[in-house]
Amino acid sequence: MTPPKTAGTNANPQPATRSSGTATLAEIAREAGVSAPTVSKVLNGRADVAPATRTRVEELLRAYGYRRRRAEATRSPLIDLVFHELESSWAMEVIRGVENVACDEGLSVVLSQSAGRLTPGRTWADQVAARRPHGVILVLSGLDESQRALLTSRSIPFVVLDPAGDPGDDVPSIGATNWHGGLAATRHLIELGHTRIGAISGPTRMMCSRARLDGYRAALETAGLPADPQLIGSGDFHHEAGYRIGLDLLRRPDRPTAVFAGNDLQALGVYEAARELGLRIPEDLSVVGFDDLPVAHWVGPPLTTVRQPLMEMAEAAARLVLDLGRSSSATVATRVELATSLVVRSSTGAPPA
Repeated sequence: MTPPKTAGTNANPQPATRSSGTATLAEIAREAGVSAPTVSKVLNGRADVAPATRTRVEELLRAYGYRRRRAEATRSPLIDLVFHELESSWAMEVIRGVENVACDEGLSVVLSQSAGRLTPGRTWADQVAARRPHGVILVLSGLDESQRALLTSRSIPFVVLDPAGDPGDDVPSIGATNWHGGLAATRHLIELGHTRIGAISGPTRMMCSRARLDGYRAALETAGLPADPQLIGSGDFHHEAGYRIGLDLLRRPDRPTAVFAGNDLQALGVYEAARELGLRIPEDLSVVGFDDLPVAHWVGPPLTTVRQPLMEMAEAAARLVLDLGRSSSATVATRVELATSLVVRSSTGAPPA
Protein backbone atom coordinates (compact mmCIF):
# COMPACT_ATOMS: atom_id res chain seq x y z
CA MET A 1 0.00 0.00 0.00
CA THR A 2 1.40 3.41 -0.95
CA PRO A 3 1.90 5.58 2.13
CA PRO A 4 0.28 9.01 2.10
CA LYS A 5 2.53 11.91 1.05
CA THR A 6 3.49 14.41 3.67
CA ALA A 7 3.61 18.18 3.15
CA GLY A 8 6.58 19.29 1.09
CA THR A 9 7.19 15.98 -0.76
CA ASN A 10 5.43 17.00 -3.97
CA ALA A 11 7.81 18.81 -6.37
CA ASN A 12 4.91 20.51 -8.13
CA PRO A 13 2.35 21.22 -5.44
CA GLN A 14 -1.19 21.91 -6.51
CA PRO A 15 -3.55 23.72 -4.14
CA ALA A 16 -6.22 21.53 -2.64
CA THR A 17 -9.83 22.38 -3.35
CA ARG A 18 -11.12 24.77 -0.72
CA SER A 19 -13.38 27.78 -0.48
CA SER A 20 -12.04 31.05 -1.84
CA GLY A 21 -9.90 33.16 0.46
CA THR A 22 -9.47 30.61 3.30
CA ALA A 23 -5.77 29.83 2.77
CA THR A 24 -3.33 31.39 5.23
CA LEU A 25 0.03 32.86 4.31
CA ALA A 26 1.73 29.96 6.04
CA GLU A 27 -0.20 27.41 3.96
CA ILE A 28 0.61 29.22 0.74
CA ALA A 29 4.27 29.49 1.74
CA ARG A 30 4.41 25.76 2.49
CA GLU A 31 2.89 24.82 -0.87
CA ALA A 32 5.20 27.22 -2.71
CA GLY A 33 8.24 25.88 -0.86
CA VAL A 34 9.21 29.30 0.49
CA SER A 35 9.04 31.13 3.79
CA ALA A 36 6.03 33.13 4.97
CA PRO A 37 8.07 36.38 4.87
CA THR A 38 8.73 35.71 1.18
CA VAL A 39 5.00 35.41 0.51
CA SER A 40 4.52 38.66 2.42
CA LYS A 41 7.13 40.34 0.22
CA VAL A 42 5.25 39.24 -2.90
CA LEU A 43 1.99 40.55 -1.48
CA ASN A 44 3.61 43.89 -0.65
CA GLY A 45 5.19 44.31 -4.07
CA ARG A 46 8.76 44.09 -2.81
CA ALA A 47 11.38 43.86 -5.58
CA ASP A 48 13.78 41.55 -3.69
CA VAL A 49 12.04 38.32 -4.77
CA ALA A 50 13.30 36.10 -7.58
CA PRO A 51 11.00 36.24 -10.66
CA ALA A 52 10.39 32.47 -10.64
CA THR A 53 9.51 32.55 -6.96
CA ARG A 54 7.21 35.53 -7.43
CA THR A 55 5.41 33.76 -10.27
CA ARG A 56 4.95 30.56 -8.24
CA VAL A 57 3.59 32.45 -5.22
CA GLU A 58 1.26 34.58 -7.33
CA GLU A 59 -0.15 31.49 -9.03
CA LEU A 60 -1.00 30.00 -5.64
CA LEU A 61 -2.47 33.29 -4.40
CA ARG A 62 -4.65 33.43 -7.47
CA ALA A 63 -5.61 29.75 -7.24
CA TYR A 64 -6.71 30.16 -3.62
CA GLY A 65 -8.48 33.45 -4.35
CA TYR A 66 -6.41 34.99 -1.58
CA ARG A 67 -7.30 38.58 -0.81
CA ARG A 68 -5.50 40.87 1.57
CA ARG A 69 -7.36 41.21 4.82
CA ARG A 70 -8.48 44.73 5.70
CA ALA A 71 -7.50 45.84 2.19
CA GLU A 72 -9.53 49.05 2.45
CA ALA A 73 -7.70 50.10 5.60
CA THR A 74 -4.24 49.50 4.09
CA ARG A 75 -4.82 51.33 0.82
CA SER A 76 -3.12 54.62 0.05
CA PRO A 77 -5.46 57.56 -0.67
CA LEU A 78 -4.66 57.39 -4.39
CA ILE A 79 -6.08 56.52 -7.80
CA ASP A 80 -3.51 55.50 -10.41
CA LEU A 81 -4.34 56.92 -13.86
CA VAL A 82 -2.30 55.43 -16.71
CA PHE A 83 -2.15 56.84 -20.25
CA HIS A 84 -0.40 55.31 -23.24
CA GLU A 85 0.69 58.90 -23.93
CA LEU A 86 0.05 62.36 -22.48
CA GLU A 87 0.17 64.87 -25.32
CA SER A 88 -3.19 66.46 -25.95
CA SER A 89 -6.20 68.22 -24.48
CA TRP A 90 -7.97 64.86 -24.89
CA ALA A 91 -5.93 63.62 -21.93
CA MET A 92 -6.76 66.78 -19.97
CA GLU A 93 -10.48 66.08 -20.27
CA VAL A 94 -9.94 62.58 -18.86
CA ILE A 95 -7.74 63.87 -16.04
CA ARG A 96 -10.35 66.48 -15.14
CA GLY A 97 -13.07 63.82 -14.89
CA VAL A 98 -11.03 61.51 -12.66
CA GLU A 99 -9.96 64.47 -10.50
CA ASN A 100 -13.62 65.44 -9.98
CA VAL A 101 -14.41 62.08 -8.39
CA ALA A 102 -11.10 61.80 -6.53
CA CYS A 103 -11.59 65.23 -4.96
CA ASP A 104 -15.06 64.28 -3.73
CA GLU A 105 -13.60 61.13 -2.16
CA GLY A 106 -10.60 62.85 -0.56
CA LEU A 107 -8.16 61.05 -2.87
CA SER A 108 -5.23 62.14 -5.03
CA VAL A 109 -4.44 61.06 -8.59
CA VAL A 110 -1.10 59.58 -9.68
CA LEU A 111 -0.39 60.08 -13.40
CA SER A 112 1.87 57.90 -15.49
CA GLN A 113 2.28 57.03 -19.15
CA SER A 114 3.53 53.96 -20.96
CA ALA A 115 5.47 55.81 -23.68
CA GLY A 116 3.07 54.83 -26.44
CA ARG A 117 2.90 51.16 -25.42
CA LEU A 118 -0.54 49.65 -24.98
CA THR A 119 0.65 47.67 -21.93
CA PRO A 120 2.65 49.26 -19.09
CA GLY A 121 5.99 47.67 -18.17
CA ARG A 122 6.53 45.26 -15.28
CA THR A 123 8.29 47.93 -13.22
CA TRP A 124 5.10 49.99 -13.25
CA ALA A 125 3.05 47.08 -11.91
CA ASP A 126 5.47 46.55 -9.04
CA GLN A 127 5.33 50.25 -8.17
CA VAL A 128 1.53 50.23 -8.17
CA ALA A 129 1.47 47.13 -5.95
CA ALA A 130 3.80 48.86 -3.50
CA ARG A 131 1.65 52.04 -3.48
CA ARG A 132 -1.58 50.07 -2.89
CA PRO A 133 -3.91 52.68 -4.41
CA HIS A 134 -7.67 52.49 -4.19
CA GLY A 135 -7.72 51.53 -7.86
CA VAL A 136 -6.12 51.79 -11.29
CA ILE A 137 -7.64 53.34 -14.44
CA LEU A 138 -5.92 52.47 -17.72
CA VAL A 139 -6.65 54.77 -20.68
CA LEU A 140 -6.34 53.32 -24.20
CA SER A 141 -4.21 50.53 -22.77
CA GLY A 142 -4.51 47.31 -20.80
CA LEU A 143 -2.73 44.72 -18.66
CA ASP A 144 -1.04 41.46 -19.45
CA GLU A 145 -1.87 38.32 -17.46
CA SER A 146 0.98 38.69 -14.95
CA GLN A 147 0.05 42.32 -14.24
CA ARG A 148 -3.60 41.40 -13.76
CA ALA A 149 -2.60 38.61 -11.38
CA LEU A 150 -0.34 40.95 -9.42
CA LEU A 151 -3.03 43.60 -8.92
CA THR A 152 -5.70 41.01 -8.16
CA SER A 153 -3.54 39.35 -5.50
CA ARG A 154 -3.21 42.79 -3.80
CA SER A 155 -6.98 43.43 -4.05
CA ILE A 156 -6.29 46.47 -6.25
CA PRO A 157 -9.23 46.90 -8.66
CA PHE A 158 -8.69 48.19 -12.18
CA VAL A 159 -10.86 49.58 -14.97
CA VAL A 160 -9.99 50.15 -18.63
CA LEU A 161 -11.17 53.44 -20.12
CA ASP A 162 -11.72 53.44 -23.90
CA PRO A 163 -9.95 50.08 -24.30
CA ALA A 164 -7.43 49.79 -27.13
CA GLY A 165 -8.48 46.20 -27.84
CA ASP A 166 -11.04 43.75 -26.54
CA PRO A 167 -10.40 43.86 -22.78
CA GLY A 168 -12.06 40.49 -22.17
CA ASP A 169 -15.35 39.65 -20.52
CA ASP A 170 -13.86 39.70 -17.03
CA VAL A 171 -12.27 43.17 -17.26
CA PRO A 172 -14.45 46.18 -16.29
CA SER A 173 -14.37 48.87 -18.98
CA ILE A 174 -15.89 52.22 -19.89
CA GLY A 175 -16.19 53.23 -23.53
CA ALA A 176 -18.28 55.23 -25.98
CA THR A 177 -20.50 54.38 -28.95
CA ASN A 178 -17.70 54.87 -31.49
CA TRP A 179 -19.41 52.97 -34.31
CA HIS A 180 -22.55 55.04 -33.98
CA GLY A 181 -20.45 58.22 -33.94
CA GLY A 182 -18.73 57.30 -37.20
CA LEU A 183 -22.10 56.45 -38.72
CA ALA A 184 -23.66 59.76 -37.63
CA ALA A 185 -20.74 61.85 -38.90
CA THR A 186 -20.75 60.24 -42.34
CA ARG A 187 -24.54 60.22 -42.63
CA HIS A 188 -24.54 63.99 -41.94
CA LEU A 189 -22.16 64.55 -44.87
CA ILE A 190 -24.23 62.31 -47.14
CA GLU A 191 -27.40 64.20 -46.24
CA LEU A 192 -25.64 67.43 -47.26
CA GLY A 193 -25.12 65.91 -50.70
CA HIS A 194 -21.53 64.66 -50.53
CA THR A 195 -20.73 61.46 -52.42
CA ARG A 196 -16.90 61.47 -52.28
CA ILE A 197 -16.09 61.41 -48.59
CA GLY A 198 -12.56 60.76 -47.34
CA ALA A 199 -11.72 59.29 -43.95
CA ILE A 200 -8.65 59.56 -41.72
CA SER A 201 -8.82 56.93 -39.01
CA GLY A 202 -6.66 56.54 -35.94
CA PRO A 203 -4.22 53.66 -35.30
CA THR A 204 -5.65 50.43 -36.69
CA ARG A 205 -4.60 48.52 -33.55
CA MET A 206 -7.06 50.57 -31.47
CA MET A 207 -10.61 49.29 -31.19
CA CYS A 208 -12.13 52.80 -31.16
CA SER A 209 -10.41 53.64 -34.48
CA ARG A 210 -11.72 50.54 -36.17
CA ALA A 211 -15.24 51.10 -34.81
CA ARG A 212 -15.39 54.69 -36.10
CA LEU A 213 -14.17 53.62 -39.52
CA ASP A 214 -16.69 50.76 -39.59
CA GLY A 215 -19.44 53.29 -38.87
CA TYR A 216 -18.19 55.42 -41.79
CA ARG A 217 -18.30 52.40 -44.11
CA ALA A 218 -21.75 51.40 -42.86
CA ALA A 219 -23.17 54.86 -43.64
CA LEU A 220 -21.74 54.76 -47.17
CA GLU A 221 -23.05 51.25 -47.77
CA THR A 222 -26.52 52.16 -46.51
CA ALA A 223 -26.57 55.11 -48.92
CA GLY A 224 -25.43 52.94 -51.83
CA LEU A 225 -22.07 54.72 -52.09
CA PRO A 226 -18.78 52.85 -52.59
CA ALA A 227 -16.11 53.07 -49.91
CA ASP A 228 -13.12 54.02 -52.05
CA PRO A 229 -9.94 52.66 -50.36
CA GLN A 230 -7.99 55.47 -52.05
CA LEU A 231 -9.91 57.96 -49.89
CA ILE A 232 -9.12 56.24 -46.58
CA GLY A 233 -5.94 56.91 -44.60
CA SER A 234 -4.70 55.65 -41.24
CA GLY A 235 -3.20 58.20 -38.84
CA ASP A 236 -2.14 58.27 -35.22
CA PHE A 237 -4.68 60.71 -33.72
CA HIS A 238 -2.18 63.60 -33.93
CA HIS A 239 -2.41 66.90 -35.83
CA GLU A 240 0.56 66.07 -38.07
CA ALA A 241 -1.11 62.90 -39.39
CA GLY A 242 -4.26 64.83 -40.32
CA TYR A 243 -2.15 67.39 -42.16
CA ARG A 244 -0.05 64.80 -44.01
CA ILE A 245 -2.92 62.52 -45.04
CA GLY A 246 -5.13 65.54 -45.73
CA LEU A 247 -2.59 66.86 -48.23
CA ASP A 248 -2.50 63.49 -49.98
CA LEU A 249 -6.29 63.37 -50.24
CA LEU A 250 -6.79 66.98 -51.33
CA ARG A 251 -4.07 66.91 -53.98
CA ARG A 252 -5.84 64.12 -55.85
CA PRO A 253 -7.43 65.17 -59.15
CA ASP A 254 -10.63 63.52 -57.95
CA ARG A 255 -10.29 64.84 -54.42
CA PRO A 256 -13.04 64.29 -51.84
CA THR A 257 -15.48 67.10 -51.14
CA ALA A 258 -15.66 66.10 -47.46
CA VAL A 259 -13.40 64.41 -44.91
CA PHE A 260 -14.35 62.55 -41.74
CA ALA A 261 -11.37 62.67 -39.37
CA GLY A 262 -11.13 60.07 -36.61
CA ASN A 263 -10.53 62.77 -33.99
CA ASP A 264 -10.49 66.55 -33.66
CA LEU A 265 -6.70 66.89 -33.77
CA GLN A 266 -6.54 65.16 -37.15
CA ALA A 267 -9.43 67.34 -38.33
CA LEU A 268 -7.37 70.42 -37.48
CA GLY A 269 -4.54 68.94 -39.54
CA VAL A 270 -6.97 68.75 -42.47
CA TYR A 271 -7.81 72.43 -41.86
CA GLU A 272 -4.12 73.29 -42.25
CA ALA A 273 -3.78 71.18 -45.43
CA ALA A 274 -6.85 72.90 -46.92
CA ARG A 275 -5.47 76.37 -46.17
CA GLU A 276 -2.15 75.46 -47.76
CA LEU A 277 -3.93 74.37 -50.93
CA GLY A 278 -6.20 77.41 -51.04
CA LEU A 279 -9.40 75.49 -50.25
CA ARG A 280 -12.12 77.14 -48.18
CA ILE A 281 -14.03 75.37 -45.41
CA PRO A 282 -16.90 74.63 -45.88
CA GLU A 283 -17.33 76.19 -49.36
CA ASP A 284 -14.78 73.86 -51.01
CA LEU A 285 -14.38 71.18 -48.36
CA SER A 286 -16.46 69.96 -45.43
CA VAL A 287 -14.69 68.53 -42.37
CA VAL A 288 -16.04 66.51 -39.43
CA GLY A 289 -14.01 65.54 -36.37
CA PHE A 290 -14.53 63.32 -33.36
CA ASP A 291 -14.25 64.07 -29.60
CA ASP A 292 -15.57 67.67 -29.32
CA LEU A 293 -12.50 69.00 -27.56
CA PRO A 294 -12.66 72.63 -26.36
CA VAL A 295 -10.62 73.73 -29.40
CA ALA A 296 -13.49 72.65 -31.68
CA HIS A 297 -15.55 75.62 -30.43
CA TRP A 298 -13.10 78.41 -31.28
CA VAL A 299 -11.22 77.14 -34.34
CA GLY A 300 -12.22 78.97 -37.53
CA PRO A 301 -14.68 77.92 -38.73
CA PRO A 302 -16.02 76.09 -35.65
CA LEU A 303 -15.71 72.36 -36.19
CA THR A 304 -18.61 69.98 -36.74
CA THR A 305 -17.69 66.95 -34.66
CA VAL A 306 -18.94 63.90 -32.80
CA ARG A 307 -19.07 64.59 -29.09
CA GLN A 308 -17.46 61.87 -27.04
CA PRO A 309 -18.33 62.51 -23.36
CA LEU A 310 -14.72 62.22 -22.17
CA MET A 311 -15.18 63.84 -18.78
CA GLU A 312 -18.30 61.78 -18.04
CA MET A 313 -16.49 58.61 -19.17
CA ALA A 314 -13.59 59.38 -16.83
CA GLU A 315 -15.94 60.11 -13.94
CA ALA A 316 -17.76 56.82 -14.58
CA ALA A 317 -14.45 54.93 -14.63
CA ALA A 318 -13.36 56.50 -11.34
CA ARG A 319 -16.66 55.72 -9.62
CA LEU A 320 -16.58 52.16 -10.94
CA VAL A 321 -13.04 51.43 -9.76
CA LEU A 322 -13.87 52.78 -6.29
CA ASP A 323 -17.08 50.74 -6.13
CA LEU A 324 -15.13 47.61 -7.07
CA GLY A 325 -12.65 48.31 -4.28
CA ARG A 326 -15.42 48.64 -1.73
CA SER A 327 -17.20 45.48 -2.80
CA SER A 328 -16.56 42.38 -0.72
CA SER A 329 -17.42 40.11 -3.67
CA ALA A 330 -15.17 39.17 -6.58
CA THR A 331 -14.85 41.57 -9.49
CA VAL A 332 -17.90 41.40 -11.72
CA ALA A 333 -17.53 41.84 -15.48
CA THR A 334 -18.80 45.36 -16.21
CA ARG A 335 -18.86 46.99 -19.64
CA VAL A 336 -20.41 50.43 -20.09
CA GLU A 337 -20.71 52.50 -23.27
CA LEU A 338 -21.72 56.16 -23.06
CA ALA A 339 -23.56 57.70 -25.99
CA THR A 340 -21.87 59.90 -28.58
CA SER A 341 -23.72 62.70 -30.36
CA LEU A 342 -23.19 64.78 -33.49
CA VAL A 343 -22.53 68.50 -32.90
CA VAL A 344 -23.13 70.46 -36.11
CA ARG A 345 -21.17 73.70 -36.49
CA SER A 346 -19.84 75.71 -39.44
CA SER A 347 -17.27 73.36 -40.98
CA THR A 348 -19.82 71.39 -43.00
CA GLY A 349 -22.04 72.42 -45.87
CA ALA A 350 -23.22 71.37 -49.31
CA PRO A 351 -20.54 70.21 -51.77
CA PRO A 352 -19.27 72.73 -54.34
CA ALA A 353 -21.18 72.79 -57.61
